[in-house]
Amino acid sequence: MADYMELVKETILMILSIIYYWLKAIVLTFVPTSLQAKDISGETVLITGAGCGIGRLMSVRFAKLGCRLVLWDIDPKGNEETARQCKAEGASARTYTVDLSKREDIYRVAGEVKQDIGDVDILVNNAGIVSGNKFLKISDSMIQKTFEVNTLAHFWTCKAFLPAMVERNHGHVVNIASSAGLLGVNGLCDYCASKFGAVGFDESLRFEMEMQGKDGVHTTVVCPFYISTGMFAGCKTRVPWLLPILKPDFAANRIVDAVLCNQKMIILPRSLYFFMGLKGIIPTKVLSILCLYFGASNSMDEFKGRDGKQD
Repeated sequence: MADYMELVKETILMILSIIYYWLKAIVLTFVPTSLQAKDISGETVLITGAGCGIGRLMSVRFAKLGCRLVLWDIDPKGNEETARQCKAEGASARTYTVDLSKREDIYRVAGEVKQDIGDVDILVNNAGIVSGNKFLKISDSMIQKTFEVNTLAHFWTCKAFLPAMVERNHGHVVNIASSAGLLGVNGLCDYCASKFGAVGFDESLRFEMEMQGKDGVHTTVVCPFYISTGMFAGCKTRVPWLLPILKPDFAANRIVDAVLCNQKMIILPRSLYFFMGLKGIIPTKVLSILCLYFGASNSMDEFKGRDGKQD
C-alpha cells in the first residue's frame, strides 16, 4: 500500500511539474530576450568554424557582449579577419588553425588553448561540411569526413573542455545541427545522418548533466533551415514565405539569443516547429507528399555549395 501511495504522489508531482514548465515555456516565448538574458561579459567563448559565415557573425556578436574570443578554423586567413572584426569591437581574440576532421589535432589545439587562455565557458560547435551528392555518388572518404566534422568533432571538443565546466558547474555547450538533423532530405544522406547524430549527442549530453545535478552547465542544439552563407549555394525553396532561406545575420543573432536565455533547442524558422510536430503523427507517405509539395525533396537539385570546404 505504501508503494502504491508513493507512486500516486510521484504521479501527481510529475503532472504538476509538466504543467508548470509548459506554462513557463509559453510565457517566456513572449518575454523579450533582454529581460531573460544572462550576463556573459568577461566569459571565454570558443567557436569552431569561426573564419566565415555564421561562425564569424556569432563571434562578432559575442565580442559586442564583452566576451573573450577563441577562434578555431581550418582557414587561417578567414580566421584572422574574424579576429580583426572582434578586436574592432574592443574584445580580445585568439586564433588557432585546426582541422576538425582530425581528433589528434583537436586535442592538440585544445591543450594550447588551456595553456594560453585557461578554461572555456561557452563552447560553440559550429563548423560543418556538406558534400551535396546523392548517396551512391559520395566517396567513402567524404562520408567519413562529413561525420568527423559534423558529429565526432563535437565529441572531441566536449571531451577537451567539458570537464572544467562540470567541475565548476558553469558553462554552455552549443551544438549547431540542422533541420536536416530532424528530417531526412533527398541528396543529403551523409549530411542528414551526421546532423541527426549531433542532435542525439546534444540531447543525451543534456540529460547527463541534469542527472549529475549540474544545473549550471547548459546545452543548446540549433536546427536551422538553409542559411545563405554559401555553404548551401544553389539550394532553393518552393514556398519562401513559409520556409525561407535564412539570412546569416538573423540566424546568428537568434542563436546567440538562445544561448543568453539558456534555450535548450532552437529550430529556425519557427514554422518548422509545426512540420516537426506533424512528422510524428502522420503516415510516412503523407510526409513524402508534403515534402514534395513544399519543395524539400527538390531543394538540393541545383546545389553548388563550397566544394566540400568546412564552413
